[in-house]
This record gives sequence, structure tokens and C-alpha cells, in this order.
Amino acid sequence: MSMQPASQGNREIVWPSVITVISAAILIGAEVFGAAFAGGWALAILFGLDDTSAHILQAVLFAIGVLIMVAFIRAAQRIEPFMKRR
Repeated sequence: MSMQPASQGNREIVWPSVITVISAAILIGAEVFGAAFAGGWALAILFGLDDTSAHILQAVLFAIGVLIMVAFIRAAQRIEPFMKRR
């Protein structure tokens, strides 16, 4: 008896789709995380926060950026499937 579930049989990775999504994620991630750090720094100056508060604000915006990137990868995976059946 096979240890693999029946739904996992005959699946193949579609490398062009994987590479496309990863490349887009790197580009968009650089923008999202750069905006998170710059935005945290700018907001800290605007509100007159100290360094510790600025770092906390940057961490919060960074976490929001991670959520945005996860949502992007999931949406991109629906459009460019990573696996196909043979």
C-alpha cells in the first residue's frame, strides 16, 4: 500500500510559473519592506517618537508587509499554478 495520498500522484512542478512568481515577489517585497522601514522612520519623526518607538513602529509595518506578501503569493499562485497534473 502506498504512503502517498491519491491526490499527490502524477503531479509536476511548473518551473516557469514558480520562477515568475518568485521574481515578482522579490521585486514587490523590496518595495513593500522598503516602504515599511521608510514609513516607520517618517512617522516616528512626524509624531516625535524616540528611537525605540520608531523601531517598534517599523516592526509593526514590517509585519503588515509580511501579510501583504503572503496575500500576494497566494493570489499569484491561483493565477500561475505551481503544480500541474500529468
